Amino acid sequence: MKYILTLLVGCCMLLTACNDKEKEPPVTPVQTLFMYLPWSGDSQALTDYFITNIEDMKSIVKQGLPTGCRVLVFFMPDNQTGKLFELKAKKGVVEQITLKEYTAPAITTKEGLASILADVQNFAPAPRYAMTIGCHGMAWMPAATVQTDSEARYSTAPEKEYWEHEGPLTRWFGGTSEAYRTDISTLADAIESRAIVMDFILFDDCYMSSIEVAYELRHAAHHLIGSTSEIMASGFPYALMGGYMLGDVNYMGICDAFHNFYSTYTYPYGTIGVTVCAELDALARVMKRINTVSAPISDAVRDEIQVLDGYTYTRFFDMGDYVRHYCTDEGLLAEFEEALEAAVPSTLHRHTEKFYSQGNGTTEIETFSGITTSDPSIDAKVVAAREGTKWWKATH
Repeated sequence: MKYILTLLVGCCMLLTACNDKEKEPPVTPVQTLFMYLPWSGDSQALTDYFITNIEDMKSIVKQGLPTGCRVLVFFMPDNQTGKLFELKAKKGVVEQITLKEYTAPAITTKEGLASILADVQNFAPAPRYAMTIGCHGMAWMPAATVQTDSEARYSTAPEKEYWEHEGPLTRWFGGTSEAYRTDISTLADAIESRAIVMDFILFDDCYMSSIEVAYELRHAAHHLIGSTSEIMASGFPYALMGGYMLGDVNYMGICDAFHNFYSTYTYPYGTIGVTVCAELDALARVMKRINTVSAPISDAVRDEIQVLDGYTYTRFFDMGDYVRHYCTDEGLLAEFEEALEAAVPSTLHRHTEKFYSQGNGTTEIETFSGITTSDPSIDAKVVAAREGTKWWKATH
């Protein structure tokens, strides 16, 4: 009888333990990191680098994610198919758990992008989101090719874009053809339509640390991370910096990891800047006052400004250096410097001694503020389109 009572007590304790285990609360969501890798529209080479980026992020997941953090990836291996999957560690192995498959996803429209973001929210709901975007990039320039007056009148051949040159491969927001490019305004509209403000958007693309890009996205993210120049095809070193992107985001850690990687890389060229979006309206107000009182910049002065691209007629100038050459009012310039430091802190940008462009090789970086502007450019395609940007409208 005593044995039976002991057995019954043991069974009750076991059942209680099981019930308690079943009642354990689920892990509270903290942050979902979304890696967005649409079709790049060119050679398999860049796609292979995207696969490497995913594998590098797997090494971070394998080490263990911060509690409540998840990593989702949207990847298009070709121009017709896409897949949304989660990177999840199970018994020391990181698996790609497919959540949804897509046929010809609408990656260039607000509705299409919003639907993909909605899928991310449904599969991995969280109070905070962050996003990386890997593909080609051309800052704020319109996705549609802008035909200049001179090209139309004289049928001159347009200048090659960076991906059309031979040499070490570097990385539009989207592909090399218009069919696979997405306008920055479309991205902003899609994110805002989902009532998301990203912790950060990291552009793993060329030329995306641009004031025109940042101002367009100032309500879609708290921070923007990107390169002022072309970025080598390897992209951001996720195996080194992935841990800084999750949970309590360490922006200085991201910058240091990027700079340390590219300082010793085969092609030792890399620039990175972090923009604080909440400070951009203040910067715009100062810039409008500067534009109101300053005379147009001369060709001779323009030639002295730090360039950060490889085009014949520069499209992207260092913003700080431009304003220092342009603004002659010392009081206004001091206000600008303070506003720029708040928007793009000097502690959150890095650069190697030189930057690389496929069109022009390497160029010395003598001054660097972590962000570019196209305001002083005389490139025909820039001149034809920049007045349509929100930045231009806010500052002129």
